Amino acid sequence: MTVDTIKIELGDRSYEIGIGAGNLDGIGALCKKLGLSGTAAVVSNTTVAPLYFQRVEASLQAAGFRTLLVSLPDGESYKNSATLNLIYDALVDASLDRGSFIVALGGGVIGDMAGFAAASYLRGIPFVQVPTTLLSQVDSSVGGKTGINHPRGKNLIGAFYQPRAVLIDVATLDTLPEREFRAGLGEIVKYGAVLDRDFFSFLEDNAKLLLARDRDSLIHAVSRSCAIKGYVVEQDEREGGLRAVLNYGHTLGHAVETLTGYTNYLHGEAVAIGMVQAARISQQYGFCSQEDHDRIVSLIVSLGLPTELPPFPAQAYAEALSHDKKVRQSGLLFICNNGIGGHRMERIKDLTALLEICGIGE
Repeated sequence: MTVDTIKIELGDRSYEIGIGAGNLDGIGALCKKLGLSGTAAVVSNTTVAPLYFQRVEASLQAAGFRTLLVSLPDGESYKNSATLNLIYDALVDASLDRGSFIVALGGGVIGDMAGFAAASYLRGIPFVQVPTTLLSQVDSSVGGKTGINHPRGKNLIGAFYQPRAVLIDVATLDTLPEREFRAGLGEIVKYGAVLDRDFFSFLEDNAKLLLARDRDSLIHAVSRSCAIKGYVVEQDEREGGLRAVLNYGHTLGHAVETLTGYTNYLHGEAVAIGMVQAARISQQYGFCSQEDHDRIVSLIVSLGLPTELPPFPAQAYAEALSHDKKVRQSGLLFICNNGIGGHRMERIKDLTALLEICGIGE
C-alpha cells in the first residue's frame, strides 16, 4: 500500500509519485486511473525482468491492457543508440500506435532510454516510471530527463519528457545488490549537502538503518529526496538555473565515468567521488568550513562509497570536462556546497587550477 504521494506541479504535465512498500502490484490500476489505453510496452532488462515482469504483466493485464516485454542488456555501457534502436524495433514490430504507452521497469539506464523512446516514438507516447534501484527512485525517475550516452560524453543526446506517473516500491530494493544499493545512497547525500541541512543530519543519524534497508527509514529518505527534487524541477524544469544544483558531485563524477568507459564505477559511486572533490573545492573557495567538508566526506565513507579520483592525467580530465553539458563560453558551471544544506554556482574557466585543488597535476 502506498504510504506517501508527492505531486510534481508542472501545469498540464503534472504527475504524482507514489512511494510505498509492496505497491508494485498496483501498476495496472494506476495506469487505468491515468486513462491510458492499448498496449503497455514494458521496457526492462535481463536482470530486472525475471524478478518483476510477471507481477507487472499480471497487474496490467488484470486492468485490461495488452502487454509487450522489451528486454534489454543490463548496464550503463548499453545506454547508447544501438540499444535504443532495439526499443524502436520492438515497438514497430508490435505495431504500437499513439494509443499505447511504455512502462519503464528498471534502473536509471532503463528509465532514461525508455523515456527517450517514449519522447521520440511517433513524436511522443505516454510513459510511466517504475524504478527498481535506489538511484533511479531518488533521481533519474523524477524530473523528465531522458536520453542516452555518446562516446564523448554522458547524456549528451536526449529530451526533457515528463512521465505520466512514477510508482516507487521500496520492496524492490530487497533484490538490489549491495554495491548498487550503496551507490543509490550516494545520490541521496547530494540532496542534503546542497539543499536540506536537516535531511543531511537525518542521513548522518540513520546511516546504519539505511544500510540495513530499514523500510521506514528508506521510505522517508526516498520521499524526502523526491520532494526536494520535485521542488527544484517545478522551479526550473529545463535546467536553465536552479536545477543545475542537482549536478552537485556530477561534474567530476561524469568525467570519471567517461574516462573509465562507464564500466569501472556505478553512477552513484562516481557521484560520491565527485561530491568529495566538490566539498574540497568548496572549502578551498571559502564556501564551507573544514568541519562541513569533513562531515560530507565522513558520511560518504560511512556509506561505504569511494572517495578517490582514478589516476588519469590532468589533460584527460580537462578533455572530459570540456564536453560537459554545463560548459559555455563563460566557463564550466561548477556546483559548490555553501556550508551544508546550501549551494553556490561558480563559472570556472581555469580547469587546470580546479584540478590542482583535487590533487590532479600534469
